[in-house]
Amino acid sequence: MSSPAAAHGYVLTLSCSDRPGIVHAVSGSLMEAGCNITDSQQYGNPDTGSFFMRVAVETTTSFGALREQLAGVAADFDNWSLHPAGAPVRTLILASKAAHCLNDLLFLQRSGTLPVEIPAIVSNHMDLKPLADFYGIPFHYIPVTAGTKAAAEAALLDLVAELKVELVVLARYMQILSDGLCQQLAGKAINIHHSFLPSFKGAKPYHQAHARGVKIIGATAHYVTAALDEGPIIEQEVIRVDHGHSVEQFVSMGRAVEARTLAQAVQWHAEHRVLLDGHRTVVFG
Repeated sequence: MSSPAAAHGYVLTLSCSDRPGIVHAVSGSLMEAGCNITDSQQYGNPDTGSFFMRVAVETTTSFGALREQLAGVAADFDNWSLHPAGAPVRTLILASKAAHCLNDLLFLQRSGTLPVEIPAIVSNHMDLKPLADFYGIPFHYIPVTAGTKAAAEAALLDLVAELKVELVVLARYMQILSDGLCQQLAGKAINIHHSFLPSFKGAKPYHQAHARGVKIIGATAHYVTAALDEGPIIEQEVIRVDHGHSVEQFVSMGRAVEARTLAQAVQWHAEHRVLLDGHRTVVFG
């Protein structure tokens, strides 16, 4: 007697103009394809008339067969995608000198809690090579100057193509990407920056914040766009500080928030929970 076929998990996401019958059409097609829906979330934006949906299913049907069976209903929607549940997303990490965000991502990936595969780390400095070596991940040194910026970005894109990268993460990568590169990585690049410090741009923002006696510091993870630090927000976190905290404590606490916020954004993206809604995001928990 042959054993029953093993069930596979998949995640279907879609966005389109809102109209009656979308949930019925999707769930009906999944049932006809032999799928058992294990989670379903949807959101209709009343301001834009857009509809967003994420559905997790289990089925014995193969990925290719399921995609083919859903092709008919999928043709009715503007954007849709089907992914094997839990499949690691190939992620290229960019960093400069600060190690906190990079180290957190590498540790979470190795521990199995972050569903990404990291084929390489790219940096414009050599400071973090020992960390990459410790985790056994290839390190690519691509220096960036005003005269070499175009060549450096071309080398970065070559790596993205060569390594079949699906996501680029700027883990405190202290370089401004060109408009052209931002466009090529639209919706596929995540950055982290200190937030709730809007008056403290430039060098040493936490030092500036400490000098002004702020009461809240935090971080924002967002998709990269040509508008610096103004891309669609994926996750934010804040913590309270007070007059008793030193500058060093501000910096330490800020780094911890940055690392947590970036890791959460990467996890949600890798789990296909984030859908773009113009300049905003819809994040299904």
